[in-house]
Amino acid sequence: MEDKKSVAILCSGGPAPGINTVVCSIAKVFLKAHYRVIGINYGTKTLFTDKVDTVDIDFDLADHYFNRGGSFLKMSRYKPKDSEFKPDFFIKNNVELLVTIGGDDTASTANRITKYLNEKNLPVRNIHVPKTIDNDLPLPERLPTFGYQSAKNEGVRIATTIYEDARTSGNWFVVSSMGREAGHLAFGIGAACHYPMIIIPEMFKNVEVTFDRIIKMMISSIVKRKIYGMDYGAIMISEGVFHFMSDEEIVSSGIKFSFDEHGHPELGNVSKAHIFNVLLNEELKKLGLKVKCRPTEIGYEVRCCAPCAFDLKYCTLLGFGVKELFDRGVSGCIVVCHNDGTVSPLYLEDVEDPETGKIRPRLVDTEADDYKMLVENFHCIDENDYEKASKWLKNPQLYDLKHILGLKK
Repeated sequence: MEDKKSVAILCSGGPAPGINTVVCSIAKVFLKAHYRVIGINYGTKTLFTDKVDTVDIDFDLADHYFNRGGSFLKMSRYKPKDSEFKPDFFIKNNVELLVTIGGDDTASTANRITKYLNEKNLPVRNIHVPKTIDNDLPLPERLPTFGYQSAKNEGVRIATTIYEDARTSGNWFVVSSMGREAGHLAFGIGAACHYPMIIIPEMFKNVEVTFDRIIKMMISSIVKRKIYGMDYGAIMISEGVFHFMSDEEIVSSGIKFSFDEHGHPELGNVSKAHIFNVLLNEELKKLGLKVKCRPTEIGYEVRCCAPCAFDLKYCTLLGFGVKELFDRGVSGCIVVCHNDGTVSPLYLEDVEDPETGKIRPRLVDTEADDYKMLVENFHCIDENDYEKASKWLKNPQLYDLKHILGLKK
């Protein structure tokens, strides 16, 4: 058994800008307190095996990587079963704190690990650091998850270039953004770039998410811009809309999918933007609208970019905040750094679904004033446009955003 007290750090899920900043900040503050800092590769994949893949982190290593994109600790999406848990690594290395860095899946796994450690009366605490470009962890005060601001910044850079291409070439672009079931990233990028239409799953709270409704929203924007005398534009769509579609709806699109062992279409093997672009072009052709549309994606390009200034500071404070909470004797929580400079714990048990034990995702708040202001200024057909829109559409009222989404007029 290792005599020196140690802290273990692991990262799970997908990459996000700022991971290295968090890991290295945690390392520096604990090294200063004379702890051994152990980085665990591949998340929880080897944590409960006989050969845990580790790297000792010293000041030099921490200083070398703290401001870089990506993660020098290898990551994985592996989710261990409760039956795999065992205490060997923690006992052998005299681990007093396990720091997990990840999104909602990793937080849920951390929650299970915490419960296991408590049941075994092991003197190991767990603190989770909220990482995801999806911004979908339920932090208070609309605080962002780390990596979101950097990914949004990089996404805005890409989306701005796409929009300029649309203006230059007189085309439309269908842009699909990562985000899983939440639309934060797509909405944040699209709003910053003044995209005339942004489509996220949270918009469909009154109606079912269907391809027909999504395509009508896209055409509504295209025709509205025609009324404005503009022959170009770009539409931002969150991939999260697929999470709220039935398998039957997805298959009915006519797109050829491969299927997993459970018979579900494997969406990860197909470009989401391509799917929407194909369906949009089919409908435009039926309507006799001559519009050039091109598909493009924003996703993997934003996961490993260098963290922006906001995330460099934010991630540093989150790392130091882990030590602050550890010194208070806290465990089983997410570290939260508030806008007023204070640090507090958000206990995992308080944000878990009581039935599944998983952390409930934070979706875009469609009742917030900023959301409403942005949606009200989308370029889309309303009742004042019906007469002019009839030049291109036989039934323009069907392309009214309020009609499509079942909103009150």
